[in-house]
Amino acid sequence: MHKNISATSIGKLILGAWTATHFCIAAAAPLSSAFATDAAACAQLKSDHVMQAGAPVTCEQLQTVRFSFIDFDGKLHDDGEVMVMAAVAPQVQAIFEELLARRLPIKQARLMGHYHGDDDASMADNNTSAFNDRAMTGGGALSLHAYGLAIDLNPLQNPYINRNKQGAPEVSPPAGQPYTARTKMRPGMVNQQIADVFAQHGFFIWGGNWKQPIDYQHFQVSRKMAERLAALPSDQARKVFESSIIAYGHCMKNEQSNMKARVACVNDK
Repeated sequence: MHKNISATSIGKLILGAWTATHFCIAAAAPLSSAFATDAAACAQLKSDHVMQAGAPVTCEQLQTVRFSFIDFDGKLHDDGEVMVMAAVAPQVQAIFEELLARRLPIKQARLMGHYHGDDDASMADNNTSAFNDRAMTGGGALSLHAYGLAIDLNPLQNPYINRNKQGAPEVSPPAGQPYTARTKMRPGMVNQQIADVFAQHGFFIWGGNWKQPIDYQHFQVSRKMAERLAALPSDQARKVFESSIIAYGHCMKNEQSNMKARVACVNDK
């Protein structure tokens, strides 16, 4: 008989036991929960221009994850919110629980309705976010945010960097310019260890590993996986997503070089 594998079990399989310090921090604070998108919330998404006509997912496929986090003053908050595809919600809960345990500071996490779907406004406010039915930055194909399968973390400390036609760097948000130098880690910045946390919970792709543009704030699944999950009922999509995480964990164990392993193990997922 098939049994569902919980996000906690998968996290333990891949990450191993937390340190005693991490456990105490997580146990002492409220952690996370997820709730469905009801009719009123769905109407609000459309009114706020966060969900457009012809969106690749329905409101029934979306959940809001509420989580605890510490800010840059070390103060604990329990009102962080990101909207994601329901199939990945347990893993997103586990990600933010791990970030809390690691004491990675987060400025805030408000749903994109607060910004009426304006990504630039959200970034300027250093807002951590997920679902937003929009095209990729620069136009073209739908962003993985439109599926609820991409997360932007601390945009100020982890800016998006592109080069214009003249080859000059353009930074979004502009106030993130001081954080384009990544050799000295400062609070709230993402490094490979934080990217590993996301990868171990199914968000295998980090924009910080891209060559052009570079998007340090951005984590996502592959487009192939997004389209597959969007076509399935949420319970089936969750099983597919969790199976991909287990396969990734097994693959990483068989690879010697971490960077080469990531390329090999993410391929076709």
